Amino acid sequence: MTTAWTADCVRKIKSSRIPRIPIIKDNCPGTLDARRVYWDMWPIQDQDGRVASIQGRELWMALSAPDRGDPSLRHFEAKIRLIERRSGNWFDLGDVLPEFTVDYEREWAGSAVTDGEGVSLYFTAAGTNQRPGGYQQRLVESHAIIGPNGLPDAWIEPRASISELAPEYMLADAHEGEAGKIKAFRDPAYFRDPADGQEYLIFTASLSGTESDYNGAVGIARQTDDGWELLPPLIHADGVNNELERAHVVFHQGCYYALWATQRSTFAPGLSHAPNGLYGMVSDSLMGDYRPLNGSGLVLANPDEEPLQSYSWFVTRELLVSSFVDFRGLKGEPVPTDPVEANKLFGGVPAPLLKLTIDGDCCELAESVEA
Repeated sequence: MTTAWTADCVRKIKSSRIPRIPIIKDNCPGTLDARRVYWDMWPIQDQDGRVASIQGRELWMALSAPDRGDPSLRHFEAKIRLIERRSGNWFDLGDVLPEFTVDYEREWAGSAVTDGEGVSLYFTAAGTNQRPGGYQQRLVESHAIIGPNGLPDAWIEPRASISELAPEYMLADAHEGEAGKIKAFRDPAYFRDPADGQEYLIFTASLSGTESDYNGAVGIARQTDDGWELLPPLIHADGVNNELERAHVVFHQGCYYALWATQRSTFAPGLSHAPNGLYGMVSDSLMGDYRPLNGSGLVLANPDEEPLQSYSWFVTRELLVSSFVDFRGLKGEPVPTDPVEANKLFGGVPAPLLKLTIDGDCCELAESVEA
């Protein structure tokens, strides 16, 4: 059953208390490579969704690219980097995947899971290697063993997770596009249902068969003996929002929490009061019906003083929230069109980790994990 996230839900944000993320005071940490930018993070998780400890190591992944002095360029040469969190600091361990001969151009966001012996990486293959700069998207995966040093090793060549599209989904195959307006088939997030052990991929999608340009959806695929099988979307925002990014599901106290990030600029006209933030819905079963968290769907938003300070929130089973530092110091102004000026305000590093507290349909910020 596909649940609609409606305009009426979003309108409730106007009259409700908006949970605000604390202001980020600086662009820490300095332990990462200062010549690179980092965004769209996720941890290697255990099969229950918790941050894994692999031989005592806490390993994460993030998109990364060389700092070219223009934040918009990072999307077109993104690769997944392995980063380790030690004593509250982040350390870059290099590219996750070796150089394979592949038909895509770059790597966009996904998720990673370990069973204790190996690591499975699910991610977005973006663009094509024959024509640079496109917005084509596919879900792909690669698998590795865990080496004696606790790091994933001997990755196999990435292959498509989904080979056939279901009628409920739009194909994200456009070469030309504009950030915030492209269609989606990306951001696969692994989820194992504790009710029966069935494995799923949750992902960012676009609903087909609609007349609206604002047709974002939370997609889902189920693992079968023949591979991943697409199911009807869990949630759609037809007529409401174009992009439900970094979609994923967290199981907590018997309920299923579908969560995503989105931006004010991707809401339909008339709904632009809704802030950049983490949004979500809750259900008593994985397939729905889903109810909007906090009445509107909004879980966390940046502070009024810094409405673009962080983005791309991802929540684990422990309710740990990661994100990256986006644009800070705008003082109410839009992001500068001059790349040099925009780059002065761009963070491109992990944001302080946060912690949520959830009570049924209510979800709030509990604390900042890091200063």
